[in-house]
Amino acid sequence: MTDPSARTLRLLSLLQARRYWPGPDLAGRLGVSVRTLRRDVDRLRELGYPVSASRGVDGGYALAPGAALPPLVLDDDEAVALAVGLQAAAAGPVAGMAETSVRALAKLVQVMPARLRRRVEALRAMTVPAGWGPTSAHDAVDPAVLTAVALACRDTERTVFGYAPPGRERTERTVEPHRLVALGRRWYLVGWDLDRGDWRVFRLDRLDAPRGTGAVFGPRRFPAEDAAAYVRERIGSAWTRFVVEAVVAAPAGPVRERIGRWATVTDDGEGGCRVRVEADDLDWAALALGVTGAPFTVLSPPEMGPHLRALAARYTAAATS
Repeated sequence: MTDPSARTLRLLSLLQARRYWPGPDLAGRLGVSVRTLRRDVDRLRELGYPVSASRGVDGGYALAPGAALPPLVLDDDEAVALAVGLQAAAAGPVAGMAETSVRALAKLVQVMPARLRRRVEALRAMTVPAGWGPTSAHDAVDPAVLTAVALACRDTERTVFGYAPPGRERTERTVEPHRLVALGRRWYLVGWDLDRGDWRVFRLDRLDAPRGTGAVFGPRRFPAEDAAAYVRERIGSAWTRFVVEAVVAAPAGPVRERIGRWATVTDDGEGGCRVRVEADDLDWAALALGVTGAPFTVLSPPEMGPHLRALAARYTAAATS
């Protein structure tokens, strides 16, 4: 391999694939002398990759932990696996991971060849997600829509998409996308609607075929402290039909780990905690309280008591049938 740039990338890929390489073996893989290998290793170090070397007859090279994460070189299978994993993380219950996963997925998809995008889409389409929240099919967001909108937010590019609010016909909207917000079990886009001349909140499961216009826009003054607070204020009761509050006989820490970001958990003293679940149906609130794995007492709303009794009767009948 004579091209130094291509050889450097190949060297990086080999170092990432194995914990330790003897020098002669690594030079043989690259088809170069040990002296040329040393120069290539020095080039990697100049680029910020912490390559450690051991001298002697059995000397060799290994990638060491660094102060910052340098770019990674992935083969086709690794790139597909990473993309699918990021899609799953974007819909997962771990607090703070959804937005980060979408940003990482957008970066990956942007540089992914078309053949790999097709593999990712085929694998996603043929895989049944095992999420534990009761997100219905009509709430699901196409990962392609997520990544396209995330890239538009990052690149401050005006975007056109179709939007169909409930009970209304689909319309074409031209928007300056500002931020993506994961709230509850749904994704929202906050942006300046050029057709309405105002800030708007769009549910991503109702949005289709986003495409950039190529026009870049300048910053506008945002009317709230942050995008998440703005979405909560705007959607209000449209998202939350029920606010369920309960006392759980377990410490706040373990309960918070079990419920994740789907509820607010506060310490209530003496080994107990208070749980507040904002939900659009009582089944979801009952599930959230059930997965705490501890006894609980519902404080509100009054509808929750009869709902839990009906659920208990249904489960008892199923267990005894």
